[in-house]
Amino acid sequence: MAAATPTQTPAPEGSDLGMDARLDQETAQWLRWDRNPLTSESVKQLIAEGDKEGIQQCFGARMEFGTAGLRAPMGAGISRMNDLTIIQTTQGFCRYLEKQFSDLKQRGVVISFDARAHPASGGSSRRFARLAATAFITQGVPVYLFSDITPTPFVPYTVSHLKLCAGIMITASHNPKQDNGYKVYWDNGAQIISPHDRGISQAIEENLEPWPQAWDESLIDSSSLLHNPSTSISNDYFEDLKKFCFHRTVNRESKVKFVHTSVHGVGHEFVQLAFKAFDLAPPEAVPQQKDPDPEFPTVKYPNPEEGKGVLTLSFALADKIKAKIVLANDPDADRLAVAEKQDSGEWRVFSGNELGALLGWWLFTSWKEKNQDQSHLKDTYVLSSTVSSKILRAIALKEGFHFEETLTGFKWMGNRAKQLVDQGKTVLFAFEEAIGYMCCPFVLDKDGVSAAVICAELASFLATKNLSLSQQLKAIYVEYGYHITTASYFICHDRCTIQKLFGNLRNYDGKNNYPKTCGKFEISAIRDLTTGYDDSQPDKKAVLPTSKSSQMITFTFANGGVATMRTSGTEPKIKYYAELCAPPGNSDPEQLKRELDDLVGAIEENFFQPQKYNLQPKAE
Repeated sequence: MAAATPTQTPAPEGSDLGMDARLDQETAQWLRWDRNPLTSESVKQLIAEGDKEGIQQCFGARMEFGTAGLRAPMGAGISRMNDLTIIQTTQGFCRYLEKQFSDLKQRGVVISFDARAHPASGGSSRRFARLAATAFITQGVPVYLFSDITPTPFVPYTVSHLKLCAGIMITASHNPKQDNGYKVYWDNGAQIISPHDRGISQAIEENLEPWPQAWDESLIDSSSLLHNPSTSISNDYFEDLKKFCFHRTVNRESKVKFVHTSVHGVGHEFVQLAFKAFDLAPPEAVPQQKDPDPEFPTVKYPNPEEGKGVLTLSFALADKIKAKIVLANDPDADRLAVAEKQDSGEWRVFSGNELGALLGWWLFTSWKEKNQDQSHLKDTYVLSSTVSSKILRAIALKEGFHFEETLTGFKWMGNRAKQLVDQGKTVLFAFEEAIGYMCCPFVLDKDGVSAAVICAELASFLATKNLSLSQQLKAIYVEYGYHITTASYFICHDRCTIQKLFGNLRNYDGKNNYPKTCGKFEISAIRDLTTGYDDSQPDKKAVLPTSKSSQMITFTFANGGVATMRTSGTEPKIKYYAELCAPPGNSDPEQLKRELDDLVGAIEENFFQPQKYNLQPKAE
C-alpha cells in the first residue's frame, strides 16, 4: 500500500437505508466540527439540493492512512484533503508519536509544504502545514516549520540532521492540480513502513473530534515551540551536498549549457543553489514554468515522467540558447527527468532505468577513484526496486560490490539504506525506474535536487572526453551487458476488475495454476508478492516481504526476459515493467528491442486482455 485511496466503510444491513443513515450521521458530525466556511457551506449546499451522489463522493469513505500517508483531491468531506481531515490526521499522528517516543516533547517534528492550493475549498499546502503545526504545538511538541516552500527531500534531511522524531510533508508530488497529500517520515529519516501506518490509522480514528485550540493557528506564531529551520537547513544541506562534487575544476571551466524546469513547482531556487555549490554555471530556467503556480497552466499533467509533452517549453528554450541537456524536476522536486539533444536533432528523454544506469555507474566510478583500496568493496552497496532495471546488478557482479533489490518504493530503499549505514556499510546509490534517485545517503529518500546537479557534473565531465550521456550509456551497456527495458500501464477504476484479472493469472488453467507460457514465450519462474509464492526458491516462499493489499506478480521467461505486473497505490493504474538482459559483448540492441516488444505484446494480449476487462491504455 502506498498513499491512501478512499476505501469503503461497510454500511449496516438494509442497503440504501443503512448507507443513507450513515451518511446523514457523517455529514451532521462534519458540520458540527468544520470551521472552514467554504467547505461547510459546500456540504450544506449538497444537503439542501439532495445531491446524494455528491454526498457519497465526499463522505462515502474516509481516506485511509497508508505507508505513503494520504493523497486525495482537496475539497469537503472525509474522502478529501481539507482543514478538518488535516487536523484529524495530525491529532492521530501526534497521539501515536507520544506512545512511541518518550522524548517527543524534547525532540519534536519537522513540517514543510509545496505550493499547491485549492481556492474553492480554501485549502492549500501552506495552510495545511500550519494547522498540522498547531496540533503538535498545543500538545507541547516543538515544531520545525519551514517558513516557505521546500523540496520534499528537505523533510527527511531535517529529521536526520536535527535527530527529530518525525517529519510531515504536505504535497501531492506530480498528481493533478486538485490533489494534495500528507507524507510521513519516521525518526530514522525514511518513509514509514508497516506497522506504523496501521497504528497511525487507528490513532486517527480515535482522535476525530478537533481539540479545543485545533482551529486557532495564529497561536503558533507567538509560541516558543515554533522554530523556522529554513535558513540553517538550506545552508547545511548544500554544505553536505558539496561532499559529492568530484570535479570542481572541470565544473568551473565547463562550457556545457543546461536548461532546467521546475514544472511550476518548488525546485527552481534550490537547483540554482545546487549548481552554485558545485561551481557550475547556473542552468537557464524555463521562464513560463520557474515560479510556483498551483494551476500548472502550461502542462496537462505536471509529471516529467510522462515524457516529451511536459518538456515542450524546455526543448524550445534549449534550442534557442543552444543547450544540449534539459533537467526537469517534478513539482515537489524529489524526481528528475533528463533529456539530451542527439546529433540527429532529435531530443532523447532518458528513461528512469537509463538514468539509473548512468548515475549508478558515475557514483561508483567517482567513489572508486577516491577509494583505491579494493577491500572496501565488500562493504559497498547499491540498491534498486524490484521493478527497476537489473543493470546495477550486472555492474556490481563485475566490479565486486553488493547489489540489493527491495520492494517497489523509496520507503523500502530508504529503510534498507539506513540499516546498512548503521552496520557501517557504504550505500552509494539507490534508484527506482519512476525517475527517483538517492545519490547522497544524507537524504534517505529520492532527491531531484542532488540528482540534477550530480547529473550536470557527469555531463560536464563527459564533455571533456568528447562524450555525450547517450554515448556513455552505450559504453556501459557494451561493458556490462545490454539491459533493454520498457514500462507502461492500463487505467482501471474498478477494484473488482483488478481482482478478477490477477485472480485469472493465479488460476490460468482452471486448476489454481499460474500460466506456463505467454503466447510463444515460455515462463521459467513466477514470483507472486501478493500471496508470497516464488517457485524459484527451494521452499516456494518469496524472500521479499509480501502484501495482500496490493497486487504484484513477476514472470521470468526462458529468453532472459523479466516482466512484473502490479497495481499502483496512488493511481487507478495496473502497471507493467519488462526487461531483457543480455550478457556483456556485442549484442544487437535493435534485435533485443524487437524481442522485448514481442514479449510485451504477448503480455498485453494474454495477461492484461484489455478488451475483456475494459482497460484504458496509457494515452500517448
